[in-house]
Amino acid sequence: MDDVRAVVARLLSLGAREHEPVREFGEGFVAGCVTDPFGNVLGVMENSHYLEVLASRG
Repeated sequence: MDDVRAVVARLLSLGAREHEPVREFGEGFVAGCVTDPFGNVLGVMENSHYLEVLASRG
């Protein structure tokens, strides 16, 4: 994801519940988890280093 905080906010607005808050796990790596209305736990991640690699490949 490009913006984990925005994605989590959108999921919460659609009826998900916070499972784990969004937090940084290290420089450039951000993640959080929600539980959807069916009970599934969904994790979303942002890794700025991965985005840099993609950008360098054109």
